[in-house]
Amino acid sequence: QVQLVESGGGSVQAGGSLRLSCAASGYTAITYCMSWFRQAPGKEREWVATINTASSSTWHADAVKGRFTISQDNAKTTLYLQMNSLKPEDSAMYYCAADTRSPCSGTTWDGYDYWGQGTQVTVSS
Repeated sequence: QVQLVESGGGSVQAGGSLRLSCAASGYTAITYCMSWFRQAPGKEREWVATINTASSSTWHADAVKGRFTISQDNAKTTLYLQMNSLKPEDSAMYYCAADTRSPCSGTTWDGYDYWGQGTQVTVSS
């Protein structure tokens, strides 16, 4: 079992920055990759970024590339999402997710095994 708890969301003006954190506990050694997804009201869940927990290789959605950066701490128990140059369209509930199987589910949200409860990000214009 893996437990995920997100934090760091909030309200910010366009152009501002936030850093989201996702604390992982439990049997974290079984995670193969971790990702951030987001979901705005009335919209489908959207993949944001993924990190391979062993190699630290990363992938980012085109919509956030160059503005957001996914990373993990050395202990591989905390996942981060640094968000810069935020836009109103980035407003959503942000979730972290863990995949325990290879290959990584990547952009496919229903392939992930564990999810956090989400943290709200609101960007005003």
